[in-house]
Amino acid sequence: MGCHYVPMTTIGILHPGQMGVTIGSAATNNASVIWAGDGRSSASRNRAEAAGLTDVGSVGALCAAADVVVSICPPSAALDVAGEVAGHGFSGTYIDANAVSPATAAQIGEIVDGQAARFIDGGVIGPPANTTGTTRMYLAGQGAAEVTELWAGSLLDVRPLAETSEGAMASALKMAYAGWTKGQSALLLAINALASEAGVLDALRAEWEISQPGLIDRTNAVAGGVSPKAWRFSGEMTEIADTMASTGVPDGFHRAAAMLYHRMAEFKDQPGTTIDAVITAINRADNSES
Repeated sequence: MGCHYVPMTTIGILHPGQMGVTIGSAATNNASVIWAGDGRSSASRNRAEAAGLTDVGSVGALCAAADVVVSICPPSAALDVAGEVAGHGFSGTYIDANAVSPATAAQIGEIVDGQAARFIDGGVIGPPANTTGTTRMYLAGQGAAEVTELWAGSLLDVRPLAETSEGAMASALKMAYAGWTKGQSALLLAINALASEAGVLDALRAEWEISQPGLIDRTNAVAGGVSPKAWRFSGEMTEIADTMASTGVPDGFHRAAAMLYHRMAEFKDQPGTTIDAVITAINRADNSES
């Protein structure tokens, strides 16, 4: 069988964080990738340049040039990004790849549909796509299967779930998956904070050495690995809690996880944070929480 021809497509990435740049750089199947550098940080600029993304300046210029826009940003910014793109009259294919609830995804769909854009619900599972087989982007919506061709054979495994965005299946899958992976990390850190505050942390660790071998090493790894991203996980936990509530599942655990990650926001972009530092942050009173 011959290769399927894919017309040249311009993909706009909003905004190229650590995940976004790999989504952009992986789209090599007859695609050019652009981003909007106006007002972005030097770290974003360095990432985009290293990944070979072309800076077109403003979001308006990106919307005018792009056939496909991929939104990959903190969950709290997803609605604003969709609104900004719609405000520029974008009428191409809009992929929302953010960690948001199906209800939020539906809102985003309504925003972009108002400009006659084709909305595709997305969800990314895994780390930034720097290695084959680690990262999948699931898509649901009209044209989802067609869009996957843009990343065919790349480091990013893009998989269509359905040809309808109704029910936001990709977002629902992301919420279920992250509810476990990031939820269990929050629980492990919370247990350490509890034991420390109660004066039994050393005793707990001694018991873990007996009955849960490897859990101390895992705790240290979670503290160091999660802390730089906790500021973003807080919003994601709220989206997961909203998803739980919408299905009748108790949502309190993930709302507590959102509070915990909020208290860890001070460690943004600080890899290697120790569990002792995390415990101190978690146990610190925060009067801004409701």
